[in-house]
Amino acid sequence: MSDNDTHATSGTAANGALHNDTHEDYVPADFTAGTLSAIIVAGGKGLRMGSDIPKQFLNIGGRPVLMHTLEAFATAIEGIRLILVLPEEHIPYWRDTCKAHGFTVAHTVVAGGETRFHSVANGLQAITDDEGLVAVHDGVRPFVSAEVIRNTFSAAAQYGAALPVVPVVETLRELADGTSVTRDRRLFRLVQTPQVFDTRLLKRAYTQQYLDTFTDDASVVEALGNRMHLVEGNTENIKLTTPFDIAIANTIINSRHL
Repeated sequence: MSDNDTHATSGTAANGALHNDTHEDYVPADFTAGTLSAIIVAGGKGLRMGSDIPKQFLNIGGRPVLMHTLEAFATAIEGIRLILVLPEEHIPYWRDTCKAHGFTVAHTVVAGGETRFHSVANGLQAITDDEGLVAVHDGVRPFVSAEVIRNTFSAAAQYGAALPVVPVVETLRELADGTSVTRDRRLFRLVQTPQVFDTRLLKRAYTQQYLDTFTDDASVVEALGNRMHLVEGNTENIKLTTPFDIAIANTIINSRHL
């Protein structure tokens, strides 16, 4: 996702219930067949952090954000293949950091591209088996729960494409014609990652020409005419983009050790 999300997606009933594309009668599917992969995209420069250190390398709970993120997936799904996409100039720093922290979670490092779209495309090239599922996750979302990861993979196994969402809890106003109007927040959801897809589908989607309207992987897949299926996300799965977010992150980690 781009740095200006989390964005809202519409498609809920007036009472706040999710529409059919969330499959309220959804029964978890077996997602263990085929190769399971996760592309962790970490191309941020940390400009809004006011730090010279990119946000994905900032410490929370004594270790870099990325280590928490990679461990979340390794713990949730045994044997998942992890692909970390970094700006090429950050790769030596990351390798040195892993050595310094004794970080041993297995992962493949791939150089990113000009935009997030191109970075994901580079990550997909590291997946040689098209039979299976692939997740794309923001590297600076370290608090995604194991349940959300597994549920999103399960939904993608059943429907081909899935993403986690959470309700909008504040009032929404839409800017239009020099004024603004209130919108019914019950009709919207905030989008999180991981966004999980049939691997062959996502690879086909990423053969499209890049468009500015591609704000996340779901928008790339939807450009092919495919629908996304929504699963319930977890509130703690925030994207760390500001110093305030880092403060919240440390509070979450500290609370887990009480």
